[in-house]
Amino acid sequence: MFSKACEYGIRAAIYIGQQSADSGRRVGLRDIATEVGSPEAFTAKVLQQLVRAGLVTSVKGPTGGFTLTPEQLRTVTLRQVVLAIDGGQMLQGCALGLTQCSAKQPCPLHYQFLPIRDQLNEVLRTHTIGELAGKVHDGLGFLRQFS
Repeated sequence: MFSKACEYGIRAAIYIGQQSADSGRRVGLRDIATEVGSPEAFTAKVLQQLVRAGLVTSVKGPTGGFTLTPEQLRTVTLRQVVLAIDGGQMLQGCALGLTQCSAKQPCPLHYQFLPIRDQLNEVLRTHTIGELAGKVHDGLGFLRQFS
């Protein structure tokens, strides 16, 4: 449903959030890439997008890394992460990618997709990175697939 970049970005943000909330520590790129199962160079590009959007904080230097402030943990939503990486097309657009799709000129999936899209928007809008990081911390969710 989301692009690979967006999937990695969501997982990275949650992992950074978990580490920030648990110990207040900054997390290095290599650790993030390992924990979310993403190539390091690709993870760096995704994290750049999140930092540019103000959703993740980056600190340079020997004790640097990525972190989320307490404010970011409370306020950054999944929707913001998706918009920063994938844009809003999936959250607003037509299921078939038609630019002219509307209630007046619906695509074949228009009325079936509308409630799904609205529900997805609601889930993304109402869940914060901090909340999801807490679920991982409590063992109620995981971020990495094990083979």
